[in-house]
Amino acid sequence: MMMFSGRPQKSLQSLINKMKEYCMAVKPISIRVMEKQSDDIFETVVVMSKRARQINQNRFMEEAIKDAEEFELGVLDEIPAEPKENYEEETKSATQAMEEFLDGDLKWKTVPEEEI
Repeated sequence: MMMFSGRPQKSLQSLINKMKEYCMAVKPISIRVMEKQSDDIFETVVVMSKRARQINQNRFMEEAIKDAEEFELGVLDEIPAEPKENYEEETKSATQAMEEFLDGDLKWKTVPEEEI
């Protein structure tokens, strides 16, 4: 380990490991793969963003329904705090929308300019 001003300098590997803990995993996707689904990359981005927004709205509604049911049952004060380990980690809505798009699960149609 190198010394600088009397303090040990962290090795590059330990810094990399620390960054891996704090940073999310990045999964690069080729634009060419997206172009196979749609010729227009801007249309692709719009389709995926609208699907991501729809996923967020669905998650919000499910949570609101669950909260309303708990309120109706009067168990709001009885819910114990769950430990951090018990929380379920959901995939990000943008990631889920992109995976659905790349798998060919999303269907959309374009509306002609005259109909708008």
